[in-house]
Amino acid sequence: MSEFLKNKKLAASLSVTSNTALIILKLIAGFISGSISIISEAIHSCSDLLAAIITFFSVNKSEQPADKEHQFGHGKYEDFSGLIEGCLIIIAALYIMYESVKKLILGAEPMAQEHLAIAVMLFSVIINILISSYLFIVADKTDSMALYADAEHLRTDIYSSFAVFFGLLMIKFTGLHLLDPVIALFVAVIIINSGYKICKRSSDNLLDAALPEKDIEQIKEIIKQYKDIVAIKEVKTRKSGKDKEIVIAILLDGEKTISFAHNLCDSLESTLEEKLGNTSVTIHIEPVVSGKNH
Repeated sequence: MSEFLKNKKLAASLSVTSNTALIILKLIAGFISGSISIISEAIHSCSDLLAAIITFFSVNKSEQPADKEHQFGHGKYEDFSGLIEGCLIIIAALYIMYESVKKLILGAEPMAQEHLAIAVMLFSVIINILISSYLFIVADKTDSMALYADAEHLRTDIYSSFAVFFGLLMIKFTGLHLLDPVIALFVAVIIINSGYKICKRSSDNLLDAALPEKDIEQIKEIIKQYKDIVAIKEVKTRKSGKDKEIVIAILLDGEKTISFAHNLCDSLESTLEEKLGNTSVTIHIEPVVSGKNH
């Protein structure tokens, strides 16, 4: 098993474990205190847990080599799981909004065991800071869309958990219990924004959107370093999981030998892999004779 895959599995497993523990704590604190904002956070964490489980399985699946049915590999599994996670986040947020509005209309009841509720939310903030930071590091090193989506999930938990924690403190000192559903609505807005960003990024990869402009410019600059290449005719790119797929069409002096062209392509592919990482490169060469291409 590669070091990358080991790191991705460890990160995904850690996310599942931490989410499970936090859900249990939040549900206990939420039902004891009667706080809709804490229960909303527990629902948010439930979506995190489901997302973490999806991430765990998609990471394993995406690392499988190409086969007869999937000749370009299984990288899209990570992008697909990211899209599912984004949708789960948005659904959870809509439910939180529904419960919050209902409580605003019917009236918010005083909370019990405020100290327990405050302690649980502070603990949740600390744990999510540690776990999400680790996930972002591993996602960056392995270029994993699934781990990135999971880390983004947990980062929203940091903001929303802190908002709930701060709100509970305000309720304790002011006695304004209507702050509870108001905070829950604020949490929902944060969650929806996060879900949208994940859905957008995953959808771009699933629909074969081009790599970022800075990556395309870097590819062109690398090609231009090869003085024997007469011109760049076309550069096409897309993303599949962690892999960057690049298709290049270049013009080369028609007098060059096949062996020369082959060695040039090997060198260009190696350079792109070194600079960009996780690349799959296809190069099409067109000959140029007397300034005209055939």
